Amino acid sequence: MLTDTTKPSKAGLGEVSIEAPRLDSFVGRQNEPIEQGGLLNVVEPPYLIDTFLNNPPLDFASMQIAVENTETPAFLAMFDLLTTLDDDAQNVREFFSRFPFLRRFVRFPTLFVGTTATEYANYPSLTNYGSLIDALLKEARQRGAQLVIIKDVPERSPLLSEAENEKASQLLRECVDAGGLSVAGQALAYVPIDFNNTDEFLARMSKTRRKEFRKKLKDSAHVQIEELQCGNPKFSDPAFLELMYQMYENVFQQSEIHFDVLSRSFFHDLLTNADGGGRVFLYKVDGRLIGYNICFVIGDRLVDKYVGFIYPDARNANLYFLSWFYNLEFAIKNNLKFYIAGWTDPKVKAALGAKFTLTRHAVFIRNPILRRILKPLQPLFESDQNFLDECSSGSKNENGSRGKK
Repeated sequence: MLTDTTKPSKAGLGEVSIEAPRLDSFVGRQNEPIEQGGLLNVVEPPYLIDTFLNNPPLDFASMQIAVENTETPAFLAMFDLLTTLDDDAQNVREFFSRFPFLRRFVRFPTLFVGTTATEYANYPSLTNYGSLIDALLKEARQRGAQLVIIKDVPERSPLLSEAENEKASQLLRECVDAGGLSVAGQALAYVPIDFNNTDEFLARMSKTRRKEFRKKLKDSAHVQIEELQCGNPKFSDPAFLELMYQMYENVFQQSEIHFDVLSRSFFHDLLTNADGGGRVFLYKVDGRLIGYNICFVIGDRLVDKYVGFIYPDARNANLYFLSWFYNLEFAIKNNLKFYIAGWTDPKVKAALGAKFTLTRHAVFIRNPILRRILKPLQPLFESDQNFLDECSSGSKNENGSRGKK
């Protein structure tokens, strides 16, 4: 997910009710989250994988790894190790900021399995994964990649089937047996829709937080919300597409994590595809667009993917907060079971009532010297796991600075 420092919520909260639309026709594959297009762990429309492969982020090279009559999506990119450092390693960041010429020593060409358009790593169901691991290491050697990372492998995810979770465990075991490291990954935020309305959802929170959220919604009552489906003729207007892309760039530039820069062609193909269940929620003040949220309905899930904002208008209107509750309202009205809110900023999403399911990365470090250096530092790259551990032990309170998506 992209990130922002103001993602408000929208919902039916007492007198500040926000009506989310119902789906005109809802046809989903309820409780069947396994193997879309031959791949596991697909919780979004499978065409997003093709859209990524056909329109990779800037400076990325997309590819598919062929093994046993299957193809696994992957990409090659420069990876900066500082991207995933724990917040407590601030002194490390400050050191490199003082000596920027040293950054080249923590940036490596890396072969990633998966895409940045999907929540989980997507790979086929194989009897064993030795052939895939061998193919990945061979591809890395040929392309000069120092690292191979199978990113975002699910760890007992409630959003997936038992078979998918078993295959994920098997893949991680075989990667470790082959010399890889198993590193705690990001925390995927989600909300089970086990409540009938957002007042019931808020009742689970403290009195102080309920009061705060209701006030924010009341302050945002002047925001108009419009829903468009992907494929709407409006998205064929080059000027409107360019505006949306610039709003995406606004969010990217102010975010703390800079990794993938989506291309204009990616946005075009994403928004003009009418077959993937895409919904675009537009936020306006006095008829002027100040923000949007691109989501997808698939099966029994609403999957939150991309946002774009105009600053400072979006912050002033509490759009990060507002859109959170509007998405919950949409899920309730359309009888969905999960709202999947994406990666990044677990502090903020925890404050907004999210639950989390963790992932792991299988990491192969080809250079033995680099491996010897990095292996003892592994905990510094497990920031989401560290935060959730601290939350569960009560050593951190759940209030965070309003954050990102």
